[in-house]
Amino acid sequence: MASRKNLKRKSPEDFVFQLDELNQDLLERVLSWLPTSTFLRLSSVSKRWKSAATSPVFHSACSQIPSRDPWFYMVDSSQSSEFKNQQHFVYDSSEMNWKFLNYPSNFLEEKQQNDSLNLSNFLPVAASGGLLCFHDSENAEFVICNPVTSSFRKLPSFDYSDTLCAIGMISIQEAYKVFLIFGETPNLSCRIYNSVTNSWEESAFLSRKSLQSCSTDDDEEDDDRVLYFLSKCGNVVATEIQKNPCKQYSSITTTKDGQEILCFLNSSGKVMVCNLAEKHFFEYPRLLPLHHEYSIDLVECGGELFMVVLSELLETASLRVWRFDEKEWTWNQVLAMPAAISHEFYGKKVDINCSGTGEQMFVCISNSADESCRYFLCNLIGNEWTELPACSGVDGYFSCAFSFQPRIEASV
Repeated sequence: MASRKNLKRKSPEDFVFQLDELNQDLLERVLSWLPTSTFLRLSSVSKRWKSAATSPVFHSACSQIPSRDPWFYMVDSSQSSEFKNQQHFVYDSSEMNWKFLNYPSNFLEEKQQNDSLNLSNFLPVAASGGLLCFHDSENAEFVICNPVTSSFRKLPSFDYSDTLCAIGMISIQEAYKVFLIFGETPNLSCRIYNSVTNSWEESAFLSRKSLQSCSTDDDEEDDDRVLYFLSKCGNVVATEIQKNPCKQYSSITTTKDGQEILCFLNSSGKVMVCNLAEKHFFEYPRLLPLHHEYSIDLVECGGELFMVVLSELLETASLRVWRFDEKEWTWNQVLAMPAAISHEFYGKKVDINCSGTGEQMFVCISNSADESCRYFLCNLIGNEWTELPACSGVDGYFSCAFSFQPRIEASV
């Protein structure tokens, strides 16, 4: 029997397990748990690791990961109006830094070869899961793109004459849908693209749903009075909310009780709620009184709708987050930016653009007068606000914000 004195205690180095000793399938399952940025950076370690990026086993394993830390997609509005010359950045919340995105080169070449298409009007308008939706308003074209892999799909084209007022998108497992809302209240209609059939459904009329608590006499009187809002250009305008091109059709799309719900701000600042399954819509009551100057945006976090408002009152500025209580039929404040920060925006006529996912909300506050911008990330659970560093590659300010999960396996 060996003496205890002869037994050597193994050091931690003796238990190091080499990933290369795993078979390929198991290796790819392990790699699928890496943050997307880390995997892309480490894919150059070896040919074996690089080959995982296109492996069906790796993609299947990635799809089993419940969620990824979001990337917040931005467009540098200080660049040339032509999309091919614009810079596109994301803020990576997992590594807490900015990244530059290359626009899909093969798609860009295809567009350049067709002289009838104008790149200057081709802008991001919606996002869901790991995909972004781009829209060319001049030619009524839509493209779905995975910003991580640069893969894309050009959707079937169709002609429409009605006014397009909202664009939404939702991902369901390996499929996705794009929703278009046309018209002006109360004459609204919708059209839906389904990636499974690669086709647009026929246009459907949305009826107004009569809810006793939806409207009051005061609301009906308000519609005919002059409203004042802070425009997306930093000026006070009457009657309508002015939006920058990227946010012109922005909406929030969620699923509630198995039904797809799309919410958007109409031109007078009311939240329109469209039930796309039952083909009806209704309005939430106005949040702020008339004659207030404010910038406003909608954001979705964890499947819930929030309204973010930056307003001025009594020589102070406040940024508050509201959630609508459908049982009480009223807006309730749930979060607020610390007053020491929000008051810095008093009198500067700034514009807010927001995006959210899970427990995080990204707030972009831009000032077109001096082309400056500040960025904040809010943790909804603890109402914790963190100011993010400026992006060193941008001389001006960002004009929009969309969030998506960086998923290599997301298919267009």
